Amino acid sequence: MPYVGAARDLVAAWKEHGLRRAATLAAELTAERLEPPAADVITYIPPDPARLLVRGYHPAERLAKELGGRWGLSEAALLVRVGTRPSERQAGLPRAERLRNARGAFVAVAAAPRRVLLVDDVYTTGATVSAAATALRRAGAVEVDVVTFARTVRL
Repeated sequence: MPYVGAARDLVAAWKEHGLRRAATLAAELTAERLEPPAADVITYIPPDPARLLVRGYHPAERLAKELGGRWGLSEAALLVRVGTRPSERQAGLPRAERLRNARGAFVAVAAAPRRVLLVDDVYTTGATVSAAATALRRAGAVEVDVVTFARTVRL
């Protein structure tokens, strides 16, 4: 769904204001619009440790768990963030900076199955999911499909 209006308000409440149960609603809305993907496992963009500490939960992980339950997919934490520095927030960065910020930011912690469903909450430029998908392919995934709750639409 486009990342405007009510979808933007829901994501803000979910990510920045602690409305944890929004993951259930986001998963319900997503599952209503998509057929269950052909995948061996569902995983998610790993959290930035500093933001996880502040929030106490990770929206993409919650969305993956909710979707996995609806679609009968087992969930696995296949990725971690690389490096000790917190990654710069992607929000508000131009596309080129987002790509540079995300490049090499993830590594797989285990061999990836052939077909992986990768979940994130919002797709903006694709920099984050692209970097994560690259790490999953390096770990053995042949197909990496991406599902997000919302997507920024550029006109």
